[in-house]
Amino acid sequence: MTPTLRVCALYPELMNIYADRGNLQVLRARCAWRGLGFELRGSTLGDDLDPHAHDLFYIGGGQDRDQIAVAEDMVGTKRDGLHAAADRDAVILAVCGGYQLLGRSYQLGEQTIPGIGLIGLTTVREPGPRLIGNCAIESEIAGGSRVIAGFENHGGRTYLDSGERPLGRVLSGHGNNGRDGGEGVRRGNVVGTYLHGPLLPKNVWLADRLVEAALGVELQPLDDGLEEAAHRSARRAAGV
Repeated sequence: MTPTLRVCALYPELMNIYADRGNLQVLRARCAWRGLGFELRGSTLGDDLDPHAHDLFYIGGGQDRDQIAVAEDMVGTKRDGLHAAADRDAVILAVCGGYQLLGRSYQLGEQTIPGIGLIGLTTVREPGPRLIGNCAIESEIAGGSRVIAGFENHGGRTYLDSGERPLGRVLSGHGNNGRDGGEGVRRGNVVGTYLHGPLLPKNVWLADRLVEAALGVELQPLDDGLEEAAHRSARRAAGV
């Protein structure tokens, strides 16, 4: 039987800024070009979450006002499901605002926005400008050192607990907080990052790695000439 990648997009109508929908389009295309099935479902405000119904859960970034509503709903209706999904090694990819919500909390002015506590991290607002610009990191998510390139734009500074490890080491840009040299987080098949642009069209090898982890398969290579050119362009934009 042909494997089918079952994807759940969390709050797709709210958490979709900075072209983050492109990440889903790349996953669909990478599957289709290999003859794999692809199913996409959405889960939004008020919806319960079945941790066994999907192989990959995805959440993008959103505006502060949307993130507040999403945070409250995630804690109330999806926290337990996402914890259970992570426990069974389903893939969870969270970008920017979605990444922040994986942690314990996000301090926004005088308000503390709750997270789902899936990863040991906290996000705070500190004095200083937003962390904006092209960014490149060195990551070992694929079993060897690879560069992930994208664009970051976040006011929050994220700090990982000592037991957590970043997705990669910053080569150019700011990363989690502009201080400790780390960007994103990775624990098992849970990946969080600030990199937009969107992320996967600029780093198709990462999309393939996530599909492999979600389905437990080894993908055959594709003719990725155009995709590699896009990756090189993103790296050049970041000065790497």
